This record gives sequence, structure tokens and C-alpha cells, in this order.
Amino acid sequence: MKGVHFLISTLAILAYATFLVSASDPSSLQDFCVALNDTKSAGGYFGAGAVFVNGKFCKDPKLANANDFFFSGLQNPRNTQNPLGSNVTAVNVDNLLGLNTLGISLARIDFAPNGLNPPHTHPRATEILVVLEGTLHVGFVTSNGDGNRLFTKVLNKGDVFVFPIGLIHFQLNVGKVNAVAFAGLSSQNPGVITIAKAVFGSQPPINPDVLAKAFQVDDNVVDYLQKQFWYDNN
Repeated sequence: MKGVHFLISTLAILAYATFLVSASDPSSLQDFCVALNDTKSAGGYFGAGAVFVNGKFCKDPKLANANDFFFSGLQNPRNTQNPLGSNVTAVNVDNLLGLNTLGISLARIDFAPNGLNPPHTHPRATEILVVLEGTLHVGFVTSNGDGNRLFTKVLNKGDVFVFPIGLIHFQLNVGKVNAVAFAGLSSQNPGVITIAKAVFGSQPPINPDVLAKAFQVDDNVVDYLQKQFWYDNN
């Protein structure tokens, strides 16, 4: 009898714990979503000041068709003649509408020899990358609390590497020929923040005194970097 009571108590605790876990806030699907106290003042769903949801509005399921779940063209190499020598072709909810609410997206990354996908982070997604052609030097840096440890690996055709959610990571083509990789991401809209572009190319610019002190360099160095054109390979 005691065993039955113990089992019932255990199940009750597990059920309560499950309730607590499921009661957490949903993950963000965009950079921010400012709350509205009065939706009537928003100007209608599709007018000026429209009401937005965390993600995308849903089409009536009865009106969906196969094209909503279809994207074509990832077999084609992209132009890598740019300052970074790389080009990212993203397939996310913006160009494949059927991904809405499914929590997954994809990207093709083309690299010229010595091409770089510069240090960046995906604020809403873990990334798993597979090399289709070429040789890539890849890596990520852990958070401050973990000592900013660097994890790196040289990947060849068929190799796979995972970049944990939110951590700064990069890929560099260390081969003498073009390289191609595909990446799966655990969000319909993973977002991307390229570190150099965000810090030195923000609009409006970050106060140079802030950056000079943060990077412990002269103001002239910050001024030079803020005047550069920071190419976006996405």
C-alpha cells in the first residue's frame, strides 16, 4: 500500500513539474515584439502601425498548397566575388512560408578560396553544418562564464560540426578550391548578427568612446573602422 502511495505521489510531482516547464514563455521568433495595450489604436492588421505576432500570421490551412512548402535553386553556386569571399543563401520563413511554426530552416554557404563566413551569432538557433565540397576551418567561442574557450576543427567533405545556439562562430575556406556547405538551423527565423558589422557598422554609430574603451584601442582606430564598408554576405 505504501508503494502505491509513493507511486501516486511521484506521478503527482512529475505532473506538476511538467506543468511548470510547459508554462514558460514561448521563444522569440524575431528581434523584439513590443506589447500593445490597445490593439484598436494599431491601425488595423495590415495598415500603418499594424499589429504583429511573434512570427507570422497563419494562412487558412484549407488554402495551403504544395508551393507553400517548396523552394528551388539551392543546387546553384552563388557569387563569391565580394570582400569576404563567401555568400550565404538562406531558406527561412521569409522565402519558404510553410516553415512558419515548424522551428527549422536551412542555408547554403559558398566559399571562394580563402573565403570567410565571418564571426557571427544566431540569437535564436543552434546550427549544424555539413561540408559538401572543400575544406573548412570552423570554430565557436563559449560564453564569458565558461572562459571564452575556442573550439575549432578542420572539416573535409562529409564532415559535420555543430554550433550551439547564440555562440559566436565562423567558417574559413582553407583549401585551394571553392567550398560548399549546408547548414540546418533550429528556428524558422534564426537571425544573424555579424560581430564586426554590428559593432562598427551600426546605424547610428556607437559612441567611439564606448568602443575605444571596450576594445582598448585609440579613438583613431575606432574612427577608421567605423568608416569602413561592412559587407553583408547574407
